[in-house]
Amino acid sequence: MIRVGQLLLVVAALLLWAASRLTWVSVTSFDGLGQPKTVTLTGASWSNALVPLAVLLLAAAVAGLAVRGWGLRAVAVLVAVVTLLLGYLGVSLIRTPDVGPRAAELAQIPVHTLVASSRQYLGAGLTLGAAACALVAAVLLMRSAASGRQATAKYAAPAVRRSAARSEDTDTGVSERGMWDALDEGVDPTDRRTETEGR
Repeated sequence: MIRVGQLLLVVAALLLWAASRLTWVSVTSFDGLGQPKTVTLTGASWSNALVPLAVLLLAAAVAGLAVRGWGLRAVAVLVAVVTLLLGYLGVSLIRTPDVGPRAAELAQIPVHTLVASSRQYLGAGLTLGAAACALVAAVLLMRSAASGRQATAKYAAPAVRRSAARSEDTDTGVSERGMWDALDEGVDPTDRRTETEGR
């Protein structure tokens, strides 16, 4: 499960890198002196957070190899926050009524010379796709952290398992797993005196 989450994080990072290279907005200006001039803004120019977020997702994928438990949950929460940011970046381009003023500012063009502006949706679509991949990865990482805790309990020391078994099985005092562990140690699990002395 964690490997799938890491793969999705890498895919999301690659999608963000591709989105940062694509054209998001084009603006055309005319100052009345020469020919109209068209400037294109890539995703990295329109939103300079794309590349750092891609690097952050790659770092989260690598961190999935090194951390477990609460550390992995913290990584999952961080990825979920990045998902919200990516969703905002993608939707903002689509929902903004007029991208001309902001594009003119980024292209360092006087707004009064702006005659046309257009937007390309492919980069925003890739960003939303990266957000979806990162969201699924965050869910998988969180579930992996929970299942990892259960696996740790499964492979706990025999004494710890016996203690847990006693708390779960109040009728007999010893569960089936606890009996086998006791037999492995050469102890008679039916001898109540031995159990009392062990306590």
